[in-house]
Amino acid sequence: MLLLAPGAQADTWRVGPAQPLTRIADAARVAQDGDTVEIEPGIYRHDVAIWRQDNLTIRGLGGGAVLEADGASAEDKAIWVIRGGTITIENIEFRGARVPDLNGAGIRFERGHLYLRNTRFFNNENGLLAGNDATATLHIEDSEFARAPHHPGALHHLLYVGRIGQVTIRGSRFSGGYRAHLIKSRAMRSHIEYNQIVDRPDGEAAYELEFPDGGVAIVIGNIIGQSPRTSNAALISYAAEGTHWRDNRVVLSHNTLITPALPGSWFLRVWRHHGTPSAADVVTRNNLLVGPGRFDSPTPEARDGNRRATSTMLRNPDAGDFRLRAHSPLWSTTPPAGRWRGIALTPAREFTPPHTTRPLTPPGTWSPGALQHRTAP
Repeated sequence: MLLLAPGAQADTWRVGPAQPLTRIADAARVAQDGDTVEIEPGIYRHDVAIWRQDNLTIRGLGGGAVLEADGASAEDKAIWVIRGGTITIENIEFRGARVPDLNGAGIRFERGHLYLRNTRFFNNENGLLAGNDATATLHIEDSEFARAPHHPGALHHLLYVGRIGQVTIRGSRFSGGYRAHLIKSRAMRSHIEYNQIVDRPDGEAAYELEFPDGGVAIVIGNIIGQSPRTSNAALISYAAEGTHWRDNRVVLSHNTLITPALPGSWFLRVWRHHGTPSAADVVTRNNLLVGPGRFDSPTPEARDGNRRATSTMLRNPDAGDFRLRAHSPLWSTTPPAGRWRGIALTPAREFTPPHTTRPLTPPGTWSPGALQHRTAP
């Protein structure tokens, strides 16, 4: 093993082909609370690990480390299993997770507090699968989830969050689903902000965004779009299985929502069960609704500023440019979104390809949708 920065408080461990630690699994065994693990660029095959430390940072160097499962898994669960504590993972790519029960993941997050920055998940049975510890929190920033495998009869979500305390997703990109969802969250609180959640033209995802157990769902400043090959008519679904949590609210503000011209399409579907939010608990403001979908929206004062459009009113959605055309009459037509029950509904940032954000200076007059800049970044 190699200690690069010995000290009384924390050590840094380097993993790489020419290092004393050549396998990530070895670093997972020797690292202690408070340490940092740095992984040199390259492809690491069959190198699965269980992380039990607290206050640990795991960082890919340079162009990033690629973890190729190639049939291996930790505990028949995932490429990496996060067992607890506070862990930050940066600049790592997870590929090809497969396990016997078809529920493998790039990361299985069981408990603790997990922070992901600039991470990538491709071709996994689940990109990340989070458990049901109500004290756990998950924060995902500037990351990408894509390419669900095509296994008949299996449901492979790009991101599946169980009944944890809170999930926050910002500046990230989701695409390429198959039969299952791009994002599925059962968390008590779900903050979905400034992301591009758009299935590819050949994708076959069901819901792009689902909150089956209700909870507080705050969806602000996102671009969310379905493929014409979708296997479900709803873009966003809330409380399809009832309401597990005491506090159940839905907030959609300044999103660009895109549905194909399919019979029975929904931008937002709120399922009505005992305990499901009343109209006063659903607020939708200043969203750009592109396509013919229905919008399960409450009373007029709670849905102020939503505007309808067609795909021809966008710059070039096939090439990923979802801004309104330069001379669209919809520019500068919405009121300030304001606040609702202590929640700021006005976006502070804007999604920027491939998967990050940029600050958003408040315009003199707001426009509907996620993108307020008239010029590309």
